[in-house]
Amino acid sequence: MEKYQNPILKQISIRENIEVPLFIFPLLEKTDMVRHCFTTRLGGVSEGIFSTMNLSFSRGDKAEAVKENYKRLAEALSVEYDSFVCSNQTHTTNVIRVGKEDAKGCGISFLAAGKERAEKYQDVDGMVTNETGVTLVTYYADCVPLYFVDPVHHAIGLSHSGWRGTVARMGKVTLEKMKEEFATEPEDVICAIGPSICQNCYEVSEDVAVVFQKEFAGREKEILVNKGEGKYLLNLWKANAIVLTDAGILPSHLAVTEVCTCCNPELLFSHRASRGKRGNLAAALALK
Repeated sequence: MEKYQNPILKQISIRENIEVPLFIFPLLEKTDMVRHCFTTRLGGVSEGIFSTMNLSFSRGDKAEAVKENYKRLAEALSVEYDSFVCSNQTHTTNVIRVGKEDAKGCGISFLAAGKERAEKYQDVDGMVTNETGVTLVTYYADCVPLYFVDPVHHAIGLSHSGWRGTVARMGKVTLEKMKEEFATEPEDVICAIGPSICQNCYEVSEDVAVVFQKEFAGREKEILVNKGEGKYLLNLWKANAIVLTDAGILPSHLAVTEVCTCCNPELLFSHRASRGKRGNLAAALALK
């Protein structure tokens, strides 16, 4: 794992458990109120294109393998296996409040049994909670994980932000949900932008670039590079940082990853690098 412990990784580090290596943010660790991680594709039992730490039941992997992967993740995170509450991502900005009871409707045992989720859990790209004993889980293979920790009101949030979520300001929406539910103030919140695809790897078409140019007018040069012939390189890390600081997050309260999913195919699942033949990584966040 030496390659991934380069000093350039100032705001994220990798913790090598006995079997399950996990990325963590020192800034979130300093709050001493959460357990969190971003997984790698190492340390599990899945095979083939899912090898080895696939955490999705919807990609075609064996359910028993995914369940074992979650058991290993639970042990590595020091959380209960039945505490996981899982998103149902469809690139929306839908954020819901969840608690321990919700593990029965969108938790691991429920999903492993292949049951149909209730309507409440459909089209969910973000979750917030102020309960202990619940571990929020969202899924990735190039999109951006957003972590939120409110140390004043003892609340957390975890959201998935692809390009659609980013241009729709998912980070702001999540903070608004936390304010509505817990009276969270953005200036109190500690945030992190997790591993995802970097600008050099993320080429988008002109129609996508135009949407970002309109939403981030005046700052479009910070997030877009014009390659010509209708192709652009998009910086989702910077775009999400702009979203969060515009919403009131203090720059000193924000950690931004420098780890690209697409650049590290041996370590991380990437939809682009694998051309869709892959498993899913996961972000996890729980109150201690």
